[in-house]
Amino acid sequence: MQNIVIEKPYKFVPPHRGNWWPSFIQAFDLYWPYLRRSEGIVSCEIRNSERLTASLKAGHGIMLAPNHCRNGDPIVMGALAKKVGTHVFAMASWHLFNQDGFTSFAIHKMGGFSIYREGVDRQAINTAIEILETAERPLVVFPEGAVSRTNDRLHAMLDGVAFIARTAAKRRQKRGDGGRVVIHPIAIKYLFQGDLKASVEGVLSDIEHRLSWHPQTHSELLERITRIGRALLCLKELEYFGREQSGPFEDRLTGLIDRLLGPLEEEWLGEQQAGPVVPRVKSLRMKILPEMVHGGLDKQERDRRWKQLAAIYLAQQISCYPPDYLRNPTVDRLLETVERFEEDLTDKARVHGSLHAVIQVGEPIEVSPVRDRKAAVDPVMAELDQALQGMLDKLASESPLYEAGSA
Repeated sequence: MQNIVIEKPYKFVPPHRGNWWPSFIQAFDLYWPYLRRSEGIVSCEIRNSERLTASLKAGHGIMLAPNHCRNGDPIVMGALAKKVGTHVFAMASWHLFNQDGFTSFAIHKMGGFSIYREGVDRQAINTAIEILETAERPLVVFPEGAVSRTNDRLHAMLDGVAFIARTAAKRRQKRGDGGRVVIHPIAIKYLFQGDLKASVEGVLSDIEHRLSWHPQTHSELLERITRIGRALLCLKELEYFGREQSGPFEDRLTGLIDRLLGPLEEEWLGEQQAGPVVPRVKSLRMKILPEMVHGGLDKQERDRRWKQLAAIYLAQQISCYPPDYLRNPTVDRLLETVERFEEDLTDKARVHGSLHAVIQVGEPIEVSPVRDRKAAVDPVMAELDQALQGMLDKLASESPLYEAGSA
């Protein structure tokens, strides 16, 4: 399990409001050495930036809402900020401020402030609302709430995005100056421009060794990846069910997620929940973590809860494997799948390089101060979801299809 759950009391990290550091970072493109070395992102293309420029000139309170498929997404957004001549603030998970001193320093100086995902963080929410109300800078919020590593597929978004934007819109309305709050969907697409087969060969061979297989170098790449995926699923089914399950792949993934989360939801929430996995995960962590953070648990109970948190983490990782993702096997989808295999097995995916980032700015979505209570889904979230997924669908067509024997 990656170090995303911090077992110590939360302390809010406010945004750094100075301009010197972000200006210095932009002037010398200091984010690019990190992106090349740690994320393999070597180039960037920005489309429709004039839409964001127009919102800045109009003085709107601006929320930027990108998809979140890679760890480098927040840093890539720095290229967009430089393009339109602005600095940004960004909500960043508190665990990122607890990795190492340099990471914490860099996130803070680039405009990041903490959000505690394992609780209700009123300081972070109020800070975000204030930023939009005053239109101090654009605010970057990743509405999916977690990294998916499935670039073409938008995962369920958290409703807190609409709450923050609408509350800010209400406050702007009370000012009486005609100011508005808008959300710009931001589609980030990564195109792999290297030799796919050569790049993933070492990863696949390492995984096959872990499975006690001989490296399946004689197999076609798609077949090889699919076989590994089935093997990894079977291993988890054996671990949690005692036997391999049958039925459609989608049902098996859902069944395993419910097997992991269901008993914990019954214990901590009173009954098994339904719906998207990330909100279910957050609800459980909010119940399990407080006593761990504040101490007082004996070792046996603390170890039990860490095992539960590991099961919760696994459920979230499983949810990031859309069952139909490789029915349209593009080069980029195959690379993402191999990266996720390695990350889930070792907590770290190696850098393959040769990634070209495309950042596309969507049309602004004006946020009404009043929500239509008759609508089953928040209209702001529905419009954002439709716009962002539509942009990703179009960008997905730029990924080259994998052809057997060509990669």
